[in-house]
Amino acid sequence: MSSALLSLLLSITVTVSNPLDTPRENVPVVIPINQKEEVRSVSIKEYPTLPYQLDDINQDGKADELVLLLDIPAKGKKTLTINMSPKSKDTTFEPKTNAYIRLNDKNKKHPKITAIAYPGDVKNLEMYNSIHGHGAVLEGLNNAIRVYMDNRQSVDLYAKNKPQLELDTTGFYTTREQLAQGYGRDILWAGKSVALGSFRGYQNNSPVTIDTVSSRGQRIITTGPLRSIIEVEDRDWIYNGKPLHMTQRYTMYGGHRDVEVDIKISGAPVSNKYCTGIQKLETDNEGFIKKDGLAGSWGSNIPDKGMKDLTDTLGLGIYVPTPYLVETKEDDVNYLTVLKPDAKGNIRYTFTSGAMRDITSPHSAEDWFTYLRKWQKELQNPVKVTIRK
Repeated sequence: MSSALLSLLLSITVTVSNPLDTPRENVPVVIPINQKEEVRSVSIKEYPTLPYQLDDINQDGKADELVLLLDIPAKGKKTLTINMSPKSKDTTFEPKTNAYIRLNDKNKKHPKITAIAYPGDVKNLEMYNSIHGHGAVLEGLNNAIRVYMDNRQSVDLYAKNKPQLELDTTGFYTTREQLAQGYGRDILWAGKSVALGSFRGYQNNSPVTIDTVSSRGQRIITTGPLRSIIEVEDRDWIYNGKPLHMTQRYTMYGGHRDVEVDIKISGAPVSNKYCTGIQKLETDNEGFIKKDGLAGSWGSNIPDKGMKDLTDTLGLGIYVPTPYLVETKEDDVNYLTVLKPDAKGNIRYTFTSGAMRDITSPHSAEDWFTYLRKWQKELQNPVKVTIRK
């Protein structure tokens, strides 16, 4: 084999088109890699300094997806010639996302781990307290979430004052001194609500938690400069009297304030219903829920009961596409969306957030709801990606 062939596995041409009459920034473009040989680096002819990320999503030791973030003009397109190589490059890109799980330990070192699982008979509070931050953390430049390691698996929210990665410093537990230095903090008090896009069962017209399982766990699928993914797994969840297997994946892209959610359910009757949604804020809540799957809320709460003098004003939003949408409804504390899987057992939705403390966020209910409608339009009109070899 020639040295030229050794240095190049595959060359593809990728065209990304924007159908909307408005420009779009940081558009995720995910390109599958179907190579027997391992791809360790890429070069992009037209944009040689464009950051990229190679991910091993199926965890077999080889990259199977290439991730790019592109700015696309209104009604415009970009064409890229991408060369894939088995040779590693000493390249680093500015980190825009982060994901981690940290243990609680007696020395308070909180070591990072990549995965953890518990037998189903472990008490919820023991699991919850064994993880520093109570669950896996997924961080972007504008905000971060954590997914609780217990039967609720609630999604909690952290907002930044300015775009930066900071959770390695504050760990979701921002002190008063750190607040004075300009760091953000946990801004949501979830209580008994679905918080921000938490996944639940749905029985007797109400959300239900994921109580009886043979095991439950969390893992980091990838953490990188352009994309990070965390996964929650429940084995043998007894729901409506029968066991099912479920994974929940939460994905954040660089430059985004929204999080993509992918649920995979197997072994369940097709008649099962589930739900998600967003909570109504504790004080001065304004909100709406539409039959097309969009919901939004804006208001204030006291997120840290240890700092009752400090309130936060924030906005929440969620959009569920039609294939997974059964109905929308309200209860006392939530705007709820009732869900069903598709024929393959998949459910997909996206949630987002803003905050008064965030300099890049809308700062009123009216502006937040306008932002949500624009966000929904972009989700309903994805870019078109064409790949030619």
